[in-house]
Amino acid sequence: MKTNQSPANNPNKRLIGILLGAGLLLMVPLMLQLTIGTGVDGKGFNWKLDDFIVFGIMVFSGGLLSEFVLRKVRSKRNRFLLCGIILLIFLLVWIDLAVGIFNIPGFSGR
Repeated sequence: MKTNQSPANNPNKRLIGILLGAGLLLMVPLMLQLTIGTGVDGKGFNWKLDDFIVFGIMVFSGGLLSEFVLRKVRSKRNRFLLCGIILLIFLLVWIDLAVGIFNIPGFSGR
């Protein structure tokens, strides 16, 4: 008998979806870099290689942490809460790296 193979029933498909989604998110700044320019003249999109590496690490780790929570936590309320915390931490770190809202020496984007 054939079983239902939805992403909720097959965690590996969900993991592949998360990794592909993270890869697609990395394509957005790459395409902006290639089409708009380097931002040398004050206009454009100025990301260096280390910016892509840091953003990639953040996106992949956020996706993998969310996948870990979805696999290990049984309560829907706790899943939602933990994934929300992961998203909040991701956004705060990303914003701080971009504009330095917390002004942490050696870490912030200023």
